[in-house]
Amino acid sequence: MSSRTLPDLIPNAELTLPPQAERTLPNGLTVIAIRRAAVPLAEVRLRIPFGRAPLAAATLLSQALFTGTGTMSMLDIAAELQAVGGGLAAGLDPDRLQISGNTLAGGLGRLLEILAGVLTDATYPGEEVVTERERLVDHIQVALSQPSHLARVALLKRMFLTHPYAVQTPEADEVRAVEPEALRELHAARVRPDGAILVLVGDIDPDQVIDLAEKALGGWTGTAPEGEIPPTPALRPGPLLLVDRPGSVQSSLRIALPALTRTDPDYAALSLANMVFGGYFSSRWVENIREDKGYTYGSHSVVEHFASGSALIAAADVATEVTGPSLLETTYELGRIASLPPGEEELEQARRYALGTLRLGMSTQSGLAALASVYAGFGLRLDHLRDHSAALAAATREQVAAVAARHLAPALAVTVVLGDAEKIEPQLAALTAVERDVP
Repeated sequence: MSSRTLPDLIPNAELTLPPQAERTLPNGLTVIAIRRAAVPLAEVRLRIPFGRAPLAAATLLSQALFTGTGTMSMLDIAAELQAVGGGLAAGLDPDRLQISGNTLAGGLGRLLEILAGVLTDATYPGEEVVTERERLVDHIQVALSQPSHLARVALLKRMFLTHPYAVQTPEADEVRAVEPEALRELHAARVRPDGAILVLVGDIDPDQVIDLAEKALGGWTGTAPEGEIPPTPALRPGPLLLVDRPGSVQSSLRIALPALTRTDPDYAALSLANMVFGGYFSSRWVENIREDKGYTYGSHSVVEHFASGSALIAAADVATEVTGPSLLETTYELGRIASLPPGEEELEQARRYALGTLRLGMSTQSGLAALASVYAGFGLRLDHLRDHSAALAAATREQVAAVAARHLAPALAVTVVLGDAEKIEPQLAALTAVERDVP
């Protein structure tokens, strides 16, 4: 291990949670308000369940949501938000439509009124939708030239097979076919408050801003059709999937391993096992293929959570000529963490980092809002942070070793490599069975 050491980021005190309030409004919207008075701002996060929505239309809707209402043009919306020092934007993931933004604390009421207008009266004007549609098509086409995107696309298909999570980026031609009326219909059917969660964080009085939210958003009504996504399939290890990218000077190595949900009793131990393996800069994987051998500028592993399942994803981009050696060292490090307990000092360093970053992540208004919104989407509240923090602090070497053996063994891995197949297939085939991707 490296001689570098991290500063001790753990305050020797129990995690203190900020003042907060929660209320479910008559229309089914849950509002969570949290006071964090660092600066006179307020952060807004609205999570609307959107699972199983048609991908092309849903993606375009998220880009065109603020293009106009019955009373405001896109420019009017932007000017009104700017007048209160605010801004709003929307995004989409496989489970949700999320609207995020911030404003001067005194402008929160007006921002919520503008948001209500968009939620209840979005019109998707034809000219603006065409502009957003072309912008989205351009973005997709640019993504298709990026190895990291292509490797991610291939990994998701290999992991999830026919599950809805297998395809998370629409085809450009599918987007081109979406007309404004389709967005209006999708909005009317799915942009509904029942089951949605609004998180407000900042220099606010929690109870008062919930009243403010109810006044602004109480007229937003309706329920959406059932959009629950089934549980993800178990990962099916098999031959390494090789995606050919002729002429590439790098290979994109992507590995998926089984993981645990945030509420599993062993999740904290898995988090620490991942830290030791590849979850931060002083991890074994980084030390091996970056610091020691210089195969890559960076490698990283992280546990990704969807509403219907979790997985550990490891990623590294390596020089073409060392693709095979990089896979060999990666397999070695997975085998090592799965078969031997981490050292005491090594585990404590990972523990300090995990606990420190957890606290740092909730130290800002935006970080706290993001965390509270993500947790709320899984049915959790901020008090889960206290439980998770305590579990990280208490996990033993034996617990970390046991969970690593169950989840990080190389035999469990789903592996995808994107690169110049002519140059790298012989290297990879010397180590494992290889299957070519069929476009």
